[in-house]
Amino acid sequence: MSTSVVVLIVVVAIVVILGIALLARAQVRRRRLQERFGPEYERAVEGGKSKRAAERDLAEREKRHSELDIRPLPETARQRYRQQWSLVQQQFVDRPGGAILEADRLLTSLMAERGYPTEGYEQQHRDLSVEHADTIEHYRRAHDITQGHQQTEASTEDLRKAMVHYRQVFEDLLGDADVRPEGDRHHAR
Repeated sequence: MSTSVVVLIVVVAIVVILGIALLARAQVRRRRLQERFGPEYERAVEGGKSKRAAERDLAEREKRHSELDIRPLPETARQRYRQQWSLVQQQFVDRPGGAILEADRLLTSLMAERGYPTEGYEQQHRDLSVEHADTIEHYRRAHDITQGHQQTEASTEDLRKAMVHYRQVFEDLLGDADVRPEGDRHHAR
């Protein structure tokens, strides 16, 4: 066998090995993103231009989230939020529309106190999706009902559903299970 044939075989082998390594790396990344984001992964893929673009977007969310200073609430703040939530629920009986608007405001306040930016719904959704993938669909549904109610009167049943969805997100954010240990800025679920 000539030297050029041996070199060609080695080059082809290296290219094949690199290709396999890149595919394996992409599959590991995909699996990690699917586990971390759950249903939000599928939603991003379905709504994105391509699977690769959706995965890039989810990775960007993770990167941004790792730079946030998410912090636990002191017990006094947790109690204060629980009391405020109780008042919002009591309001629902007489003013369901006002109660869901207040629930949305209270949730935004809780996000801010925990360290999440509150730049608007889309960014809130993106930031929360990293550590709260299990409840992010509740946030989306509650927000959609609230938006619909502001445009036209929503039914009392729809407003009740919004409150249930807001409560799921509220309870998730109020809990401390997603808080990173002190100094650990790269915590993963």
